[in-house]
Order: sequence, then structure tokens, then C-alpha cells
Amino acid sequence: MTKVLEKNHTKSAENQSEERNEGLPFNTKFFDGINVNRSAVERRVNTLTGRRSVKKEYQAAWLLKAISMIDLTTLAGDDTRGNVIRLCEKAKNPVRYDIVQKLGMEDANLTTGAVCVYHNLIPFAKEALEGSHIPIAAVSTGFPAGKNSLEEKISEIKKSVAAGATEIDIVISRDLVLESKWKELYDEIKLCRQACGDAHMKTILATGEIPTYTKVAKASWVAMMAGSDFIKTSTGKESVNATLAVSLVMIRCIREYCELTGIKVGYKPAGGIQKAKQALDYLILIKEELGNEWLTPTLFRFGASSLLGDIERQLEHYVTGSYSAGYRHPMA
Repeated sequence: MTKVLEKNHTKSAENQSEERNEGLPFNTKFFDGINVNRSAVERRVNTLTGRRSVKKEYQAAWLLKAISMIDLTTLAGDDTRGNVIRLCEKAKNPVRYDIVQKLGMEDANLTTGAVCVYHNLIPFAKEALEGSHIPIAAVSTGFPAGKNSLEEKISEIKKSVAAGATEIDIVISRDLVLESKWKELYDEIKLCRQACGDAHMKTILATGEIPTYTKVAKASWVAMMAGSDFIKTSTGKESVNATLAVSLVMIRCIREYCELTGIKVGYKPAGGIQKAKQALDYLILIKEELGNEWLTPTLFRFGASSLLGDIERQLEHYVTGSYSAGYRHPMA
């Protein structure tokens, strides 16, 4: 394969050390003055896809990078041990070997960034991923609605960590955002962060249920101040999930937080990202707004269940010139 692929591919096996976000004391001065211009945000992202395009071997390289940043997810009501084991095998071998060979990437140890499951399925994921470097992420705190008590949320986090999860995706109490109860939101997230211990915490804002970009920005700031390692758009269960517009709002908050503290907080768009072209749009947005430092699994993840299948189809098209039927690609 070309040097372009070698240059741009990032192995998810490389657990690059980033200084963890210990947060800041609560202070509304950091976000009181925020007032997001909706039309300007949407104008910015609407021009993105027309101005930027990645083709041929460069597109293949970016898609390989995208694979290394996927939290391969199954969060269905009918999940079983068999589903999780199949998902984990796909995480360890995300692209068919014949395609990997034609790309010249058979020695790259390409895997997804993590596997994401419900709490009760952690033992099955741990069994299936034994001997690999792939992290186990567990959704917690009453996912997806987050309507259980704070005590139950803390208990659930601790149980997931004890079961083997190294990443915890929490959901916030959306009513605290809607009612602008920022100190209560900060305290809730702070306690969740303490319960995570050494496990990294991704805080899901459920932006589809937050009515304004201004509140999304303020919630992002509170989540980072409370010690979130990542901020995440959605559970995937809302009627509106990740969008480029809400992503722009959130990653500019990340940029400002980094400028203030020197700490890099990660970003995870989730829900509705199903096509390779969408993944490229998000990667381009991250590159333009945050820079190459964020183009790594330690600072950027996709929450997705079907994205990998389309990326694999696009890679097969690149090496063969033809699109294959969906059934030729194992579970993604």
C-alpha cells in the first residue's frame, strides 16, 4: 500500500498517554457569557462538505483511521452473549483479510477503538477480548434516559468498573440543563467521575433533547469542569442524534477549555453516523477545528453500530473497483 496509508493510519493498539482531565472548581464565569449564533454555526458546517473532499488512496487512509476510532456498539434490547462475542470478533478483525492484504495493511494490527455494551454484557465482552488491547466501554447511569437516582447511578458505575469496563459512558439528567441548574449538574457529573476511578468517563449530553446551542455549549463546559475525559453528543436513542452543527459547538468548547487549562478533552459523536462519507466529514471538521492532535482514538471516537460495514464496503470498492453485496461483510 502507499506511504499515504502508512502515514495516516493510527493503530488503536497505541494507548497514547494523555493527561487526564481533573476538572475545575465550579464557576459560572467560564460560560455565563456564551451566546451561540445558530445561523453562523449552521452556515459554517453547511459549507464543509462542499469545500473539502478526500479521494482515492487518501480516502482509504482516512477510512482506516476512522475504523481505529470507532466504539463498536451494540445497545439493543435483544442483545445476547452471542451478539457480543460476534461484535468483539469484528472489533478485533474489522476488515476482511483479503481487503487488508490488498491494502498492504496486514501487519498494522488494525482494530476498532473500543467495544461498547450494556453493563450486564461486560463479562462476555471481557471473555471475548481477552489478550487484546481493545477497551470495554459500558453505558451507565440509567442509560438512555438517566432517570434513576444519583445513588443508583453511582452504584451502577462502580459495578461496571468492577466487572471490567475501562471506559464508562454516563448520561446526564437533562432536566438540570433545561432548567439551567448548572451547579447541580456539575455535582452530579463530579460524583460520577469519582466513581469511575481509573476508568475514563464519557459524558453524554443527549443534545437532541437540548433546545438551544447555547445550552449545549454551557452543558459542555460544565461537563468538562466536572472532570469528563470525553464529551459525547447522544445516546443514539433520541429522535435527533449527532449532527455536524452541534459537534462544531461542542468541539469549540473543547478548544477553549484546552486553551484555558492545557488539558485535551476528547469528543465522541454518536447516533445516526452510518456512512463512510459522514465519518470523513467529522474527521475533516476535527482536523480543521482542533488539529491533528485530536485525530487519535485517545481523543476522538465515533459511537456507531453500522458505520464499520459501510467503511468496509468503500475499502473493498477502492481495492477492487466494485461494490459488493452487504451480506459479504460480517456483522458490524
